[in-house]
Order: sequence, then C-alpha cells, then structure tokens
Amino acid sequence: MINAFAAQFAKDELSPFSYDPGPLGANDVEIKVDYCGLCYSDISMIDNAWGMSQYPLVPGHEVIGKVHAKGDLVTHLALGDCVGLGWHAGYCMTCEYCLSGKHNLCALVQGTIVDHHGGFADRVRASAHSVVKLPENLQPASAGPLFCGGITVFTPLIEFNIQPTAKVAVIGIGGLGHLALQFLHAWGCEITAFTTHADKQQQALDFGAHKVISCADDNTLSKLQGQFDLILSTVNAKLNWQAYLATLKPEGRLHFVGMGLDSVSFTLPQLIPWQRMISGSPVGSPNNIRKMLDFAQQHQIEAKVEYYPFSQINEAIRKLRKGEARYRLVLTHEQVE
Repeated sequence: MINAFAAQFAKDELSPFSYDPGPLGANDVEIKVDYCGLCYSDISMIDNAWGMSQYPLVPGHEVIGKVHAKGDLVTHLALGDCVGLGWHAGYCMTCEYCLSGKHNLCALVQGTIVDHHGGFADRVRASAHSVVKLPENLQPASAGPLFCGGITVFTPLIEFNIQPTAKVAVIGIGGLGHLALQFLHAWGCEITAFTTHADKQQQALDFGAHKVISCADDNTLSKLQGQFDLILSTVNAKLNWQAYLATLKPEGRLHFVGMGLDSVSFTLPQLIPWQRMISGSPVGSPNNIRKMLDFAQQHQIEAKVEYYPFSQINEAIRKLRKGEARYRLVLTHEQVE
C-alpha cells in the first residue's frame, strides 16, 4: 500500500489516504519520496480550477526521492538512484512529438496529478521515461521546484534560441519569476524585473535582475517602448498587456508561462508592423529537464525554499494560498537543516 495525503472533494483539506497501486509496470519505476515541492498548480487541482480534477486527488508533482523498485525493462535507472519527477508521469512514446524529443507536447501525456496519484505520499509511481536522475552535486532538498517551476522558465530559452545579449523582462517575482531571474542572469541577458511588491525589489536584484520596475506604473511602461527582445510573464493576473506588448522590439516575443484563465486581447496593428509574437509553453521534455539540471548545477542555481514536514501539509497549503511563500515550499519526510 502507498500512504498519501488526498483531497476528497474540491477545495478540501488534505487527509491521510492509502491505496494499492497494483503490479509495477515493466517500464515503470516506484520512487520513495524524500521531498516534494508544493506548487500553485497543486492548489488549482485541489480546487478543480481547471475542470479536470478527479477525487480522491493526491497532489504533488515536484518529487525528489530514490528509486525503490523498477520494472524489468528499465535499464537507465538503478535502485537507489536519486531522481526527480515533474508534471508528467508518462508519454505515449510513439507520436511525432515523443519521437522528436518534444514529449511535453504529446497528446496522450499522463499528468502526474491528473487522473494519477502524485507525490504527496511515501512513494509514487511513474513511467521511467519521465523520471530524471539528479546530477551528483545538485542539492536534493531544494531540487524539487526545478522539475516544475525551473523547467517552465528554462524551456523558452532553449526553444526560442534566446541569445545571451538579449534584453529580457520578467513579469512577477514569485515561485517562477525568482528562478527565471537566476537562469537569465547566468545566461548573460540584461534583465528587467516587473513586480507589484515593493518588498521584493531588493530580492529581485539579488536574484540577478539589473533593474526593477513596478507593474502598476503604466507611465513607466510608456517610456520603455521598443526595449525588450523577450517578455516572460510568470503571473496569473490581469495586466495592461497592450502596454507591455508595446515595449517589445521588432520581432520581440511576449511569452506566457503563468497559467491564467482570463482572456488576453491585443490589437493587430501592435503585432503585424513589428512582427511581434505572442506565445506560451508548458514545462519541458525530459531531455530539456536534464539540460536544465546540468545548467543549474554549473551555475549554482536553486530555488529559495521554505520546508514543511508532511504532517503540516495543510498549513503549507494555507500559506501558499495567502501568497506568503518566499519563494517555494517543499514538503519533506526528512529533517532539513
């Protein structure tokens, strides 16, 4: 039996829940969970905000632990390996996207917490194809958020061939944004951070931003027209998107990685004459996760983490709901000093 914490209905507090996972598949692994990050996507799933939650729901998709068991066909992982599991727990492995290394775009992708029990548990199972071994010198205790927040902000740098000379703006200095600043700084970019929180301005500079601007200051935005090659939005908020779009250079890109539900509108004259682009992306492929982990290790990038024991899981969720996390929360079965 696997012992977990589950929501029994939408917006429920989590309570102990045990289930029998059945026989282990030939291509699957079972991970003994040491740490699991708490992401706002977990809350969205607990609340059924996206209309796809099934109950009982075991959240948790930023898993770090050790391979406890593996199927007969798993050859690239060994028992005892320290590994991570992110938003995806499996892929079809036969579609054009899987075969071209873009597994995160697979139409039949298996979400780790979508119709699947996640990592708020003592163990979790997943396809071995979606499990990535940690680099030797990466700290396991703080690595969990890299498997969701980290790869989410790293993927655009790879997919859009962002140059180290690029001028990049990051909107929102939270769980995603504070990692984006660190990756972009190590990438070599000139970085402007936009935030509504005055208390985060110095921290944004510490994370690697070169300048910090208030999101609420439309007058300042009007003075930044044609400045940025890339704007990376990490927020779930209604902003003056047309004003942000005007700050892009010709061929600049406004890219969304924060999952909002509100519609976003633009005028075509802001796009067409300047060949500006609007896009979004989900997490990343296992191969890009490996690249991201190696890059994080080389440049000593890690999430700023607060730890909670699993016994205080609902307290951690309440803190995240209030927007008080600075900047990621990680649940642990182990003592963290």
